[in-house]
Amino acid sequence: MPLYRGLGRGGEKIAVVLDLGEAFTKCGFAGETGPRCIIPSEIKKPDVSKPIRVVQYSISAEELYSYLAEFIHVLYFRHLLVNPKDHRVVIIESVLCPSHFRDTLARVLFKHFKVPSVLFAPSHLMSLLTLGINSAMVLDCGYKESLVLPIYEGTPILSCWGSLPLGGKAIHKELEYRLLEQCTVDTGLAKGQSLPSVMGSVPEDIVEDIKVRTCFVSDLQRGLKIQAAKFNIDGSAERPLPPPDVDYPLDSERILHVVGSIRDSVAEILFEQDNEETSVATLILDSLIQCPIDTRKQLAENLVVMGGTAMLPGFLHRLMAEIRYLVEKPKYKEVLATKTFKVHTPPAKPNYVAWLGGAIFGALQDILGSRSVSREYYSQTRHIPDWCCLSNPPLEMMFDVGKAPPPLMKRAFSTEK
Repeated sequence: MPLYRGLGRGGEKIAVVLDLGEAFTKCGFAGETGPRCIIPSEIKKPDVSKPIRVVQYSISAEELYSYLAEFIHVLYFRHLLVNPKDHRVVIIESVLCPSHFRDTLARVLFKHFKVPSVLFAPSHLMSLLTLGINSAMVLDCGYKESLVLPIYEGTPILSCWGSLPLGGKAIHKELEYRLLEQCTVDTGLAKGQSLPSVMGSVPEDIVEDIKVRTCFVSDLQRGLKIQAAKFNIDGSAERPLPPPDVDYPLDSERILHVVGSIRDSVAEILFEQDNEETSVATLILDSLIQCPIDTRKQLAENLVVMGGTAMLPGFLHRLMAEIRYLVEKPKYKEVLATKTFKVHTPPAKPNYVAWLGGAIFGALQDILGSRSVSREYYSQTRHIPDWCCLSNPPLEMMFDVGKAPPPLMKRAFSTEK
């Protein structure tokens, strides 16, 4: 089918939509209802035992360039099967994406793959396109962090964003620690061996598979009891009856016994309030307090949750219960007048809601042409305009007086053909 990826309306090739996540990358074509592939954001080197993550912010630009070039080559020629020179690109990016990463990514696409144009689109704003609304409080529970950003009338309120290092990575770390501490392994030679004696550490892909297959988020009352028993000092609090243990086959000879108490408690790290009384639920309420008072009611009644961590069974129900529980506490009761919170259900799984919004936006050929950065513009300026920086000068001011601006970089909603 990709060989007949066809021509869009007016003879234009359909845009490629990429969502480079910390853990997984979603890629596909604009106008489709789902990504063609969802693969780990990593590459394998012959001289390195572990896979190398592509989305890294602390490495040099040249090293990042080589990783991105190799990874995007795999996307184009193994999964999408199209010529990058023929298709525009829509990149779904986070608010916290550093400038040097987006600059390096643009350099890879323009210089290495010769794409005709690139559009950087904010993931939180793209998620609203899947619902047809223009105001919402958007929570993205990803791999590395949970990030909330209010959007009002199609404009992100950047001064009110909030973030916490609570996501899939934090759950994996807690789960691996609990597995090594409490679980046993049956092998062909003996039964009931401790996990550290069989393997020093648990590979992250196995940890994630155990999380997806066996773990879940408890309801509010059960979760509060689990937290009380975990931090119990005098021994008066009792833990609720744990769910059944689960046998997880590591390979053809080794079976891991996952203790039931791990299954329902490992996700509590998202809702345990630390010394600063912050959790995923307080992230939404604190952001709401920072918003202008006349926007709070509409934002509270339009919550959108996305990200792979939000796919845990029971996460959405627990999040709403936590919000309704916390909003009655004095810290929020005296400030927030609204007590009504409603959550939307996007027409896609939470892990690719932002990608679907980008696919809808990329299918709008006229708007895509007016908002994209063309290869000619980039070759002259070496600059990617930042959508979240209001201090960027207008395009006509980036050039000397009397010089014509580069082609294909028209102003928003331009009628020029």
